[in-house]
Amino acid sequence: MRLSWGLLLLAAALGGAGAARCPAPCVCDNLRAHVLCLNGSLVAIPDTIPELTKKLDLRGNSFSVIPAGAFLATPYLTHLDLQHCKVERLEEGAFRGLGRLVYLNLASNSIALLYQESLDGLSSLQQLILEGNRIEEIQPGAFGHLGSLTVLDLRANALVYLPDMVFQGLQVLRWLRLSHNALHVLGSEAFAALPALRRLSLDHNELQALPGEALARLEGATRLDLGHNPITYVAEEALAMASLRHLFLDHASLQDVAPDAFARSPQLRVLDLRENQLQGLPPLAGAGGLARVSLHGNPLLCSCLLRPFHKWLARARVQAEGACAAPPALRGRPLDSLKPPEMRCSRLWPPPSPSRPSEQPRAAGSRRCPQGCVCSPDFHHGSCENRNLQEIPRDFPGDTRLLDLRRNTFRTVPPDAFPGLEELVSLHLQSCSIRALQPGALRGLESLVYLYLTNNHLSTLAAAAFEGAPQLAYLDLDRNAFTRMPAGAFQLLPNLISLHLQHNAIGELAEGDLAGARGLRWLYLTGNAIRHIAPAALAPAKMLEKLQLEGNHLVEVPTAALRGLSALSELKLSRNPIKRMGDGVFLPVASSLLHLYLDNMGLEQISPHAFAGLGPKIRSLYLERNKMSNIPDMSNFTSLEILNLQDVPFHCDCQLLPLRRWINKLNLRVGATCGSPAEAQGLKVKLSTTFQTCPGWGRGEAGEANPEKTTAASKPSKKKRSGKSPARGFNKSRA
Repeated sequence: MRLSWGLLLLAAALGGAGAARCPAPCVCDNLRAHVLCLNGSLVAIPDTIPELTKKLDLRGNSFSVIPAGAFLATPYLTHLDLQHCKVERLEEGAFRGLGRLVYLNLASNSIALLYQESLDGLSSLQQLILEGNRIEEIQPGAFGHLGSLTVLDLRANALVYLPDMVFQGLQVLRWLRLSHNALHVLGSEAFAALPALRRLSLDHNELQALPGEALARLEGATRLDLGHNPITYVAEEALAMASLRHLFLDHASLQDVAPDAFARSPQLRVLDLRENQLQGLPPLAGAGGLARVSLHGNPLLCSCLLRPFHKWLARARVQAEGACAAPPALRGRPLDSLKPPEMRCSRLWPPPSPSRPSEQPRAAGSRRCPQGCVCSPDFHHGSCENRNLQEIPRDFPGDTRLLDLRRNTFRTVPPDAFPGLEELVSLHLQSCSIRALQPGALRGLESLVYLYLTNNHLSTLAAAAFEGAPQLAYLDLDRNAFTRMPAGAFQLLPNLISLHLQHNAIGELAEGDLAGARGLRWLYLTGNAIRHIAPAALAPAKMLEKLQLEGNHLVEVPTAALRGLSALSELKLSRNPIKRMGDGVFLPVASSLLHLYLDNMGLEQISPHAFAGLGPKIRSLYLERNKMSNIPDMSNFTSLEILNLQDVPFHCDCQLLPLRRWINKLNLRVGATCGSPAEAQGLKVKLSTTFQTCPGWGRGEAGEANPEKTTAASKPSKKKRSGKSPARGFNKSRA
């Protein structure tokens, strides 16, 4: 059972003479060697944390970067929690010196790239939680130092491509969680270095075919989750996994399964095919160990065409779950209740004729490499980084998948600049002094998914610049010279998911700027000069999930522009000069919003109904460093995990009593401090005595005499909290 804040303070006081000083605003429990610095105003890792600390919880701070050697002063750490800390980058060697760490939680940050040495020094780490970041790419070798890791959680990131050997070094990994990404390209050797893996979660991705070649490397895996992928067909001998026992292909787009699709997975026991488009199945040859097949939610045609499968079920003693959708006489009948004579054919129920995609292997590329560059045949990578090149080199191997040309001086990318690279997935052109991406520059890059053009001199883009790269999903244009959105440039990018235009000089978003970007999910516009967003500017991006407008010149919430964004879960308006918020400003996204950033705006007034519609779904709300003296009733915000009210000058009089009562019942550290009246200035709102003269003080409340020591009844149920994602707190992940 966790100690209350009051008991933690008492424990710290009893920690013994000579105990290290506890850094503000942290709470130290020296008896258990725990330090909690929750939801504070920290912008750097404190250097005065007691050396013997074993568990360090830093959730809800603002670190941005974890620098090299950040934890050298705490070598005994075993558990480290850095959730919701706005971390964007892990420098190489960030965790060096933490050889005892077994649990690291970096969930719900903004990490985009894992460098080769980012996780160096974590030789004892057993669980690594990276859920809910925006990781787009993992450099080979990033996990090479994690020889003790058993659980790796990469859910809800932005991965589209897994290169060969990307998990090299994870010799004892047992569960790899890759759900809720956008994966549709897997290297054939992506899982080659995982001999101990038992469970692989690939559900909720964009796989259009079963990645059989990559999965065949997982000889010891017993459970595979592939549900919620647009897979239409499982081909002959598509799955060769010798130890597989549970296969989940539910909520996909399956129309047909080959008779011997699972013949090379002899241990398969449970096959979940719920909610697909199957009208029937053939007898599954070779699946002799199968015990249960789930077909609920399929349009099963219980005609004579289903008799062979039905006969096979009885002969093989396989339990089938599902019901007939047709013909009308048998609609709703469970499969296990049917008799062969009932399954009749008629001209009204013709057999399905699904198209089966043909698979043509690509020819392997030759082993040539341009002079002065380095080509790795094992990883299919080519690199000419920082070679003072003035023209883009040619003659890379035809099977190159990642090409790194950073820090050269190309100035322009001419038409057909990358011939023969049909398999290229990731192209790095950062810091190349590029002023023009000419029409047809990417022609022939049919597999390109990632294009990095950060830190160049681009000010405009023609739509034809992206001709021939229809799979492009991640486009990074940060730190260029755009003064407006490159309107029309996205018409040829139907698969664009993530668009980075941070730290440019864009002044407004106009109608038509995002035309063609119908699949866009993440739009990053931090650090521009945006003063106005037209009501229809975001309308084409109906699937938008994250909108980051931090550090612009908006003077009001762009309510009209938010209409139609029914999937928006994260909105960042931090560091905009919005002084007042009127009623219902977030109503268009109230049903989907989970994370709302309103910090550092100089906000002076929030109307009583500004948060109308928000509440039960909101998980994190950032309001720190503003100027308002009160906020509206927030008792409806029942799912909060992060609430930051640090450095807000609250006026602690009777009008603030509802807020004081509410935060007194929260099991969160919110940082609310009185700015006035004079006798309460600087005191925590929970500790101020100015409320004791208010009408109704103490009525129906627990713990008023000692506000820091709340009763169990005044806290949210711990059972409810533990039911959340295993990425929270110091608890280990559970299946």
